[in-house]
Formats: sequence, C-alpha cells, structure tokens
Amino acid sequence: MKMYIYTMVFALIGMTITQAQRMLPNQKGLEVNAGILSDDHLGRNYYLNVGMTVNAKNGNYQVWALEYTKQYDVYKDFRLPRETYTAEGGYSFFLLGDARKNISLNLAITGVVGYESINRGEAWLYDGAKILTEDNFIYGAGGRLSFETYLSDYFVLILQGRTKVLCGTDLEQLRPSVGLGLRINL
Repeated sequence: MKMYIYTMVFALIGMTITQAQRMLPNQKGLEVNAGILSDDHLGRNYYLNVGMTVNAKNGNYQVWALEYTKQYDVYKDFRLPRETYTAEGGYSFFLLGDARKNISLNLAITGVVGYESINRGEAWLYDGAKILTEDNFIYGAGGRLSFETYLSDYFVLILQGRTKVLCGTDLEQLRPSVGLGLRINL
C-alpha cells in the first residue's frame, strides 16, 4: 500500500512540475547567443552575445545585452579585422505561440551603442597603405525576430534573425545576422 501511495505522490509531483507556468512577470533570464553575419564570407564573421531578460505581461520581455562582433575585410591577400563592442537594450513583443508558451515567435526592438575598431587601431598596413576609416563610437537601432521553444521549464532554445542599423560608422550601416541561443530562466 505504501508503494502505491508513493507512486501516486511522485506522479502528481511530476505532473505539477511539467505543467508549471512559464513567462511569469518579473522572472529574469540569462541568455547566451552566437551566430554569423549575413554576408559573402560565411563562417569567418561572427558575433557572441550575453544578455539578460526580464519578463513582463503576456509573453513580452525586456532585453539587455552586451555583444562582441568580429568581421574581416579583405585587402589584397590580407584580412583586416573589424571588431565591434556594443550594448543594447529594448523590448520584445510576443507575436504568436501556444497558450502555455511552449513555442513562441517574438519581435524585439532595441537601441544600440558601442565602439568599432578597424585593424586594432593600426592605420598603416604592411605595404605602406593607409586605412582612411577610423575607429568610431557607434549608435543606432536593432531588430530581432526570434523563434523560441522551451526545452524544460528553465531552458529556452532560441533561433533568431537580427539586423542592426548603425550610425557613426564609415562602413556598412545595415548589418543582418542569424544565430542560435540558449536562455536560462532564473
């Protein structure tokens, strides 16, 4: 009889855990993303992003993130490194999904500020050529369309397409990218 009672208690606890609520207001999450920039040198240009989310009502949430982007520009046989360090903050809106938020489609709009370094600040190249583009402080806006699915109550897998529109740079102002991420809800 005790074994039957223990089995029923563990089954009820298991059902309670799997039926837990998700996207509770004020719940925080830690997010890690990595991806590639959409250009003609796939695989060489990438970004790494660490962020925090704070849930609001109805599946919406705030986004706060720090990002490192590494790109290469080609000059003759030499690859010129371009590094971008940015901070962004914004809001993500729930667009589509099921009632329990197991799967959702979100759209985020963010503000971006940062610093861009070209060839690690070196103005002269090995053959005597001078880089006319300078290191700059950059600012702008970003957008992100993300498909999110819960792996468990605490882990969320994120597939995302993003773009940033940057001012203050001498290079590309529109920078699209795709990536994959993992969020841990605390």
